[in-house]
Formats: sequence, structure tokens, C-alpha cells
Amino acid sequence: MADLDFIRKLVIRADTKIVLLVMDGIGGLPMEEGGLTELEAASTPNLDALAASSTCGLTIPISPGITPGSGPGHLGVFGYDPCRYIIGRGVLEALGIDFDLRPQDIAARGNFCSVDTEGRITDRRAGRIPTEKNVELVGLLREKVKLPGVELFIETVKEHRFVLVLRGKGLAGDLTESDPQQLGVPPLPIRPLEGAPHAEASQTTADLVNQFIAQAQQALADQHPANMVLLRGLDKRPAIPSMSEVFGLRAASIAVYPMYRGLAKLVGMTALPSGSTLADEFDTLEKFWPDYDFFYLHFKYTDSRGEDGDFRGKVAVIEEFDTYVPRALDLQPDVVIVTGDHSTPALLKAHSWHPVPTMLYSRYCRCDEAREYSERACARGALGNLNAVDLMPLALANALRLAKFGA
Repeated sequence: MADLDFIRKLVIRADTKIVLLVMDGIGGLPMEEGGLTELEAASTPNLDALAASSTCGLTIPISPGITPGSGPGHLGVFGYDPCRYIIGRGVLEALGIDFDLRPQDIAARGNFCSVDTEGRITDRRAGRIPTEKNVELVGLLREKVKLPGVELFIETVKEHRFVLVLRGKGLAGDLTESDPQQLGVPPLPIRPLEGAPHAEASQTTADLVNQFIAQAQQALADQHPANMVLLRGLDKRPAIPSMSEVFGLRAASIAVYPMYRGLAKLVGMTALPSGSTLADEFDTLEKFWPDYDFFYLHFKYTDSRGEDGDFRGKVAVIEEFDTYVPRALDLQPDVVIVTGDHSTPALLKAHSWHPVPTMLYSRYCRCDEAREYSERACARGALGNLNAVDLMPLALANALRLAKFGA
């Protein structure tokens, strides 16, 4: 795995363009033993044709056996070691909605959720309530919840998601999460992480966040189905080098969901107006094609259908994405990568540790025997099993943007 300082020294300028197509959570599993994955069951003539002209493989988001969150999964695909650059989900959500997040702010990603009369979680996403209901509930929390000594911001993101930001002196991150990521149990209390470098400040911050949760529970008690909140990814905004500094790229992101826009902005991409549909995203790609030389285009619904356990729904959105692939290819990019940030099998209804089917197309790639874009076909590809963080050097090399190393 080459580090960023090493890559930076080899980067050269070139008039070439790279497109990174990320189907979130694309990897899957058969619902029954010996069956097909969602990707294998889908009819994907355009992705299959591209695979036949590409080199294919399986990417490992973090390391074997480790299940990644969306933040670490994307960081790896962008070329950043996700074990070195730790980013709280709240920071990504805040940046994604263009919140003015200051260096000392503590940000958390929130879910409105459902709990029963015993306080046990019955739905971590409250049935994916509409964004309009989210706005109403955020207004209620702003009115009812008050914390001593800090400025409190509660902002709608999308559907069941919101952002919580604490602003004040003596705050610290390095906190646990209240979301146990399972049903039938109560939310967890927020605590400082073991070994937190600023233990006293982290404890103060944890106490404040627990007060927020308790007051939010009271304020939402009569609401249905969103009668409680879950918090994840509580931390401060980290310092991270930009893609321009490291890779010499004018990079842009096209993503509907705020969290992914936030992550792209954190690594220096310009977050382009993306609309709300896949058609809107490809319209944006075409509109801004002359202005950038790296485009990251994100598709969310492969992940959300997997999390819902909706095998057929995931197949359907894969097939929808396939119909748009020619629009990217018609722009004649020099390099195209199709991958995901992690696997989300409908069988598990969650992210998983399974390697992600990946293909790389360029004029200079060595085509292999893969003739379709699927888990099993990519497992036989020439890329083999590689770390996701190694995709960016391969993209740069195939775009003729890396100089020779050594004499």
C-alpha cells in the first residue's frame, strides 16, 4: 500500500479524465445456498460489456474480515487509508448539508428511531420517515431541548437522518455511540472511548450528549413512529490533505445524499448540484464534464435496499443503474472504475466484510477472462483481491498521471 506522500511525489499533470462510479453496498450474497447474489441475478448488459473490456477483481475496504462503515469504505476508494484518517459520521453529515462546522464543534449523525414502551428499539430508522416529518421533529427538538453552557444546533438531513452539533468551550470527541445497531435492545449511553486523549473534556461532552438524548426522548414521547433518537459518529472535523494536493486532480462529486457530499468535500472535491434522481446525477456529469478531470458519482439505493433485506429491490436498482452507464461512457473518459464502498447483502440486512466486485477500464488495462460484472466473475479477474486504497494509484497510472519511480 503506497502512502500519500509517496504518491504525491510521482504525480504529473495530464489532460485525462477519470470517472469513479460507486454503487453503495453493491456486494451481495445468495438468499439460499447455491443461489445467485443480487448482482448476479440482475440483468446488466452495459456493465457486463464494460467488464469484458476491463480488468476486474475484488477490493477489500479495510482488511479481511473487517466490516466497514460508509465513511471508511469511501475513504479507501478515494485513496486514503481509512485506519489513519478517522472521520466521525456526524462531521460528514454536517458538511454534506453545508453546515458551517468549526474546528472545535462536536458533530453527531442522528437517526429518528422507534422504541417500544420498554424503551427497546423496534426500528432504527423509524420506517424511513419522510423528510417533511423530519423537519417537523427537528423543530420540536429545537423548542424543547436545552443544554447548559453550549450552543446547540439540530439540522434536518434527509428522511430519518439529522445532524446534532454542540459548540462551546471544553468539548472533545472520542465518544461512543448510542446506536447498538440491533433491534430489541435499548439505546446505549454515550461514554468517552477507552484511552481518549482528553478524558475530562470527553466526559463533559458525553454528559451533555446524554442530556440531549434524555430530553429528546421526553419531547418525542407522543410521536409515532419516530419517538426516540440514536446518535453515531460523534467527533470533531479532522485535518486531511485534499485530492488536489495529493493526486493533482480537479475533483468533483455527484451525490444525492448529504453524507457522501460531506465526505467528498472533506477530501477537497467540489460538491456539484446533484438533484434527487439518478437521471439528475448523470445530467450533472454531462453538464460539468469540461470543468473537472475526476468525477465521483454515487448511487445510494443499492445499499438501502440491502439494509432493508429487499433482494428483489436491490436487483431492480442495479438494473436501473446499468441503463445509465452508457451516458458516462459516451463522454469518452480515459479511466472508468465501477465499484462499491462495501458489501450490503440483503441476506444480512447490513454492511458486511465481503470483498467488493470492482472493474477498471482504460485504453491501457490488460483485459482478463471476466465477461460480466459480478462477484464470481470479478473473483477470477486479473486484479485479484486488492486493498481498495490501491485503486487510486491504478486509476492515476492508467490516466498517465504517475511518473516512473527511480532511475
